Amino acid sequence: MSLKQRDKKHLWHPLTQHKTHPDTIAITKAKGCILTDEDGNEYIDAIASWYTCMYGHCNPYITNRVSHQMQKLDQVVFSGFTHEPAVKLSEALIDILPKNQNKLFFSDNGSTSVEIGIKMALQYHFNAGEKRNTLIAFDNGFHGDTFGAMSVSGLSVYNGPFEDFFLDVKRIPTPNGDNHDAILKVLKDLVSHNKVAGFIYEPLVQGAAAMKMHNAEGLNLILKFCKANNIITVADEVMTGFGKTGRYFASDNIETKPDIICLSKALTAGLLPMAITSCSQDIYKAFYSDEISKGLFHGHTYSANPLACSAALAGIELLKSEEIQNNIRRIVNSHQTFGEHIKTHPKVDSIRQTGIIFALDLNIKIDRYGNLRDKLFQFFMKNGVCLRPLGNTIYILAPYTISDEELQKVYQVIEDALEII
Repeated sequence: MSLKQRDKKHLWHPLTQHKTHPDTIAITKAKGCILTDEDGNEYIDAIASWYTCMYGHCNPYITNRVSHQMQKLDQVVFSGFTHEPAVKLSEALIDILPKNQNKLFFSDNGSTSVEIGIKMALQYHFNAGEKRNTLIAFDNGFHGDTFGAMSVSGLSVYNGPFEDFFLDVKRIPTPNGDNHDAILKVLKDLVSHNKVAGFIYEPLVQGAAAMKMHNAEGLNLILKFCKANNIITVADEVMTGFGKTGRYFASDNIETKPDIICLSKALTAGLLPMAITSCSQDIYKAFYSDEISKGLFHGHTYSANPLACSAALAGIELLKSEEIQNNIRRIVNSHQTFGEHIKTHPKVDSIRQTGIIFALDLNIKIDRYGNLRDKLFQFFMKNGVCLRPLGNTIYILAPYTISDEELQKVYQVIEDALEII
């Protein structure tokens, strides 16, 4: 019996309606940018397995470091204990984070990193004797699947059954270069009628919203307004972090830095689950007290797992390397060339790019999880490329190690797909 047949007996997959999508693809190995299934078919992983394996699958530089670490220390509770991989990672990460970041809080996935960021923002004011209970977030944002993260997410396709249980969240449009004054007017009105604790945002690119991109200058104006009104700013860099926008972090492209940054996905290069919520010294100081109740009482069993820390440290070393930085520039330039070529196609409505993130919108209406989207996905896979369209948006977010030949195949398969719709 095949793996995909055995799978159906007990497994429940994420983001899947199993009655209409009963089949899976069984992957047996991965190397570099190539996934191989149980039938021997190969696929270019053009989305880096949900934006995680940015240095390629099973990168020996990373796997060797983790293998060495697991011979010394596999796991130890992080409450009251510490270890070298966590300390070394903190030093390496602070070195590349925006300069106002000074403290790191570990958890185990993107949603929990956001959950902690929200808690920090709310408790920051509570510890100061001020109860602020409202959060601001962008329209169509996505921040995760736990309750706090769902509360600040705007994609109701994920959140519909739970909305009656959410935190108080007010939404604003993303800045597009023309609506900045209108957004600031909305913000002033929100602040005058609500006790606003924090603003959470995906900087520059909203991933789950089909790689929607917004204006850095406008975002900077929003952040400056928040600073002036003591609103804690929380940058969700779970998707955008670690080089994808052409800088180490998307926040590096914006003058005003966030108080809190949420990190996961490429943090550990796709090898092990881990997340970090970083913050400024001012945020940390609000919790530093003789009163135990003012501490941040949040904890995960596998916080700062030594193996995950080792993977993350190796990943940062690769990110900073001349080879990977050159690769990032090469991919950016390649996407720009493809964009100029494809933007005039009669079935392409628009294109956009930030760093290595490239997206094109089809001028055809496609439901987010509809039949035509499935047809596109199946076409891509049949032709050896793993791409997951988001409605009428096709996007590329490939590992930094993808070759020019592999990139050209991705582009060609996208162009060929336009002929079948």
